[in-house]
Amino acid sequence: MKNLATFSTDTLPAQDRFAHWREVRAEKIYGVTIELAAEKRRQFQGRFSSLSIGNSALVEMHASSYSVHRSPRAIANAPSDSLCIYQQINAAAWFDAGKGRDFIVSAGNLAVSHSDLPYQSIPTTEAGFHLRLVKIPFSYCQPLIEKAADLTPRPVAKVPGLSSMLCAYYDAFVAQVPTFDDDAAEAAVTTLAQLALLTRGLADPGAEPSRAAIHAAQLQVAFRMIDANMHRANLSASAMAAMLGISVRQLHLLFEPTGTSYARYVQGRRLERARTMLTQHGGQSVLNIALACGFDSLSTFYRVFRAAHGVPPGDYRHAMRADA
Repeated sequence: MKNLATFSTDTLPAQDRFAHWREVRAEKIYGVTIELAAEKRRQFQGRFSSLSIGNSALVEMHASSYSVHRSPRAIANAPSDSLCIYQQINAAAWFDAGKGRDFIVSAGNLAVSHSDLPYQSIPTTEAGFHLRLVKIPFSYCQPLIEKAADLTPRPVAKVPGLSSMLCAYYDAFVAQVPTFDDDAAEAAVTTLAQLALLTRGLADPGAEPSRAAIHAAQLQVAFRMIDANMHRANLSASAMAAMLGISVRQLHLLFEPTGTSYARYVQGRRLERARTMLTQHGGQSVLNIALACGFDSLSTFYRVFRAAHGVPPGDYRHAMRADA
């Protein structure tokens, strides 16, 4: 069962907002020390949500800028023993993991760490924090790794290979969390943890759990690439396989768990986007929509759309707008 907890400082008097956030939200719940100049505290705002996923959690936080420090003493007082995967949503943050290991996590990128290792952090601009965090019990990482110290804070660059797979799977995981049942949640959390370890070189890519995780992540990368290239008429299996750097056979194997073929999936996505565009007020011509969705001709679009919906695109547009 997934339980959602939310909090916003909007419910508190301005003079109490930062003090509450520091003493209750930061120190007691997350075991961090935060600081903000006294003259900025009355303007402080913060809100967060936490969604439980079995023993794991998805947290999102949006807050004014302040400095964060997780010290050895705070760790001892509030241990978490979790694999943490952070995502900076639309603001960057600087991190210092000690011993000269400092880095910036830019907007949209990820960082992986163990919760019980010291660090300091501060947003790079006055825009403040806007981050998402998945916390997974460290037991999901064992027996592959035994020591939390193996997961020192480190950014995940969006480059081809395992890092891009982790980023794609993370985005899909966050989007799908509300729809997970218990079994799906367990499988997804396991896959996410395995991918995080693979990006850190802490798991064997040839082992069965790793192969399963890579398979799941490659599918999410394929989904993302299909959406990004929807305007292209040539999204054949061979063209997509080449973009992904895999064989056509491997591409077809990726789609087996979806219950549909690669070609049917692409056509379904084209039609879904076309339906959305047809219902937009002041939208484009049917021809432009057909081309934007990757149909090679207007006649092909009419034929495929009518077969799927029983009416031509223009009639569908009129009917949807009449019902709106």
